[in-house]
Amino acid sequence: MSRREAARIFGINRRTVEKMLRFSIPPGYRRDKVLRRPKLDAYTGIMDQILGADRLVPKKQRHTSKRIFERQRDEHGFEGSITIVKNYIYVAKQHQREMFVPLTHPPGHAQADCDDALAIIGGIERKTHFFGMDLPHSDACFVKAYLADTTETFCDAHVAAFAFSGDVPKSILYDNTRIAVARGRATASANVPACSHGWYPVICLGSGNDKGKVEGMVIYTRRNFMVPKPKLASFDDLNAYLAEHRCKRMNDKLRGHKDTIGKQFDVDVNRLQHLPVVPYDACGKQSVRAISLSLMRYRGNNYSVSTTYGHQEVLVCGYICELVT
Repeated sequence: MSRREAARIFGINRRTVEKMLRFSIPPGYRRDKVLRRPKLDAYTGIMDQILGADRLVPKKQRHTSKRIFERQRDEHGFEGSITIVKNYIYVAKQHQREMFVPLTHPPGHAQADCDDALAIIGGIERKTHFFGMDLPHSDACFVKAYLADTTETFCDAHVAAFAFSGDVPKSILYDNTRIAVARGRATASANVPACSHGWYPVICLGSGNDKGKVEGMVIYTRRNFMVPKPKLASFDDLNAYLAEHRCKRMNDKLRGHKDTIGKQFDVDVNRLQHLPVVPYDACGKQSVRAISLSLMRYRGNNYSVSTTYGHQEVLVCGYICELVT
């Protein structure tokens, strides 16, 4: 059957028959010429400049489509309608929206973050600071709470996290936190344990999406482990309470995963690096001088010291709950 005959029998145009023979799927409408907008084209550059400048100001103070239309009309003599301006701005803003690439998480790497929550310790409501470390491949987490967010607790939390997993991750991704990188503390809080344990810290300088796993884990911990506010006698009891909930979570199966968190955690463990023979001493060390009043000054506070150390340099090791000279 010829194309002409097919067009006659089915009652369609011959060019439609040719398209049907050429394409297995209808190609749809295809524009032959560049779209012309006589009333709008002369003003698109100005609108693009306004939208670009808006990205540098707070969201609450950015231009609406109506406000851009009014400026075009009053300042530049625009004669078109507000509808074509709204349609152009809608498309332009769609192109400005941020896009992301899904992250893959090989076994043996970790992410870390800190947060705080309220708890009743010894009958007193306190603001507890907790450190969280997540292995993104398995989503197994470690959480430990402290009274304060300091260099000593930061280092102690790492030692406890490595003891939980049994080995050391190949790398740990951090937020741009005060403890990790600010005030010259990077050497004391991150590089020293890194050098002694064989992993390297990676500082996240972008948004929280770079370490979304631990961000979500911290939120999950606060909303599930700390709601309602736990009432416990001490911080040791609080950490035992967190460890109990953390172990129960190992039996959960996350959406999209075939195995439980515990089984996938075994894969993570097999890719970790071995702990060093000599454990890292999780403390802040500072050399101070004992004065004639049998006092030494450490981190802005005075502490008593034996008279045998009078007028001498003393190495102070500051742990979470004690000072050792």
